[in-house]
Amino acid sequence: MRNYTTEAEPTPLVGPRLERFLDELIAFRRDLHAHPELSFHEYRTTDRLVARLEAAGLAPKRLEGTGVVVDIGTGPIATAIRGDIDALPIIEESGLPFASRNHGVTHACGHDVHTTAALGAALMLAELDRERPLRATVRVLFQPAEETMPGGALACIDQGVLSGVPRIVALHCDPRIEVGRIGTRIGPITSASDTIRIELTGRGGHTSRPHLTEDLVFALSQIAINVPAVLSRRVDVRSGVSMVWGQISAGSAPNAIPASGSMAGTMRCLDREAWHSAGELLDEVVQQVAAPYGVDVTLEHTRGVPPVVNSEHETALIEAAARAELGEDAVVLTPQSMGGEDFAWFLAEVPGSMFRLGTHTPGGEEYDLHRGDLVVDERAIGYGVQVLTATALRSVRDL
Repeated sequence: MRNYTTEAEPTPLVGPRLERFLDELIAFRRDLHAHPELSFHEYRTTDRLVARLEAAGLAPKRLEGTGVVVDIGTGPIATAIRGDIDALPIIEESGLPFASRNHGVTHACGHDVHTTAALGAALMLAELDRERPLRATVRVLFQPAEETMPGGALACIDQGVLSGVPRIVALHCDPRIEVGRIGTRIGPITSASDTIRIELTGRGGHTSRPHLTEDLVFALSQIAINVPAVLSRRVDVRSGVSMVWGQISAGSAPNAIPASGSMAGTMRCLDREAWHSAGELLDEVVQQVAAPYGVDVTLEHTRGVPPVVNSEHETALIEAAARAELGEDAVVLTPQSMGGEDFAWFLAEVPGSMFRLGTHTPGGEEYDLHRGDLVVDERAIGYGVQVLTATALRSVRDL
C-alpha cells in the first residue's frame, strides 16, 4: 500500500486524476458566479458546499452563520487550505451567459474560482485518501467575508479553525499572470490596509472674509496634501507606507465657506511593525496639521488587515508542487500588491503562503480585479486544484 507520507508522488500526481472532475467543477463555479452573495450572507454558497462535500463521503462542519470547514484523512493535521467565498457589491458587466442574477453583486475578485479550487482539492484529497490513506489530515476552510474589514478570518480563528494546524496555504486570482502559471513571493505579498475618515467643523462664512471664519476647505486641502507628506518623512520609506484620499466633500456655493466637511481614504503599509507605528503617528499628524486653522477635528481610524507575509518554507512547498504539476516554467515572481487581504490574520497565528493563480488568456483581453467586467480563463480552476492538492500532499510528507 502506498504511503504518501514517505514516498515522493509521481510527476505530476494530480493532473491525470483531475480530468473527470473538471466539467463538474466548472459547472459548480458558474453556479456560484450566477448566485453571488455578500460578506456574512453566503448562505446558498455554504449549502452548496456542504451538500457536495457530504456527497463525497466527508463530514463538513458549518461555521457560525456562514462558511464551512472539513477535514480529510486521519492523524495529525499537515496543512490547512483556505478558499474565500464572498462576492462584492459591484454590478456585473461581463456579458457572460452565467452572469450574476443578484443585481448589484458579483464575483469581481474571483472568489468563485478560489472556492471551486479549494473544493476540487478537497474532492481530490478525499479520493486519494480512499485509495491510499494519507496518514495525516488536510483541513479545507471555506471562509466567509474576506471583503469586509477587518475580515471574516478573525471569526474563523475565534471558532478554532486553526486548532492543531501547523501551516496554511491559499490562492488568489491574478489576471496579470497567464493561465497555467502561478506567482509567488517570499515575505510581504500584500499590504496592510486601514480606512481613515475625517470630519471638520467650524464657523462658516463669506469667502470675502475668511479671517472671520475657520476656513474649513483650506484646512481640508492642507490635510490632504501634508499628512501623506509628513508620513513619508516620519516612517521608514522601505515599509511602503501610502496614504491616499478617495473622498473629499465640503460646501455648496462658490462664495460661501462651509461649516462642515469631510474626507476619507486608505493608509497602506507593507511592513507589519510600521503598520502599527504609522497608525499611531497618523492620528497625531492629522491633529497637528489641522490645528493652525482652528477647526474641530473628528477622526475615525478603522484598523483593517495587516500585510500577508509569506513564509519561505511554505512558499517553497507551493513552488515545488506547481513545477511538478504544471511544468518547470510555471512559477513566476509576483510583485508586492498594495491591496489588503485578511488571509494575513491566519499568518499572524501560523506560517503559510498565498500564491497568485494566473487567469489571463494568452493574447486575450486584459482585465483587473474589483471590476464588473472581469472574466477569468476557467482553465485556471484545474490548475489551482492541482497546485493546492499537490502542496497538501507535500505537506503530509513534510510532517
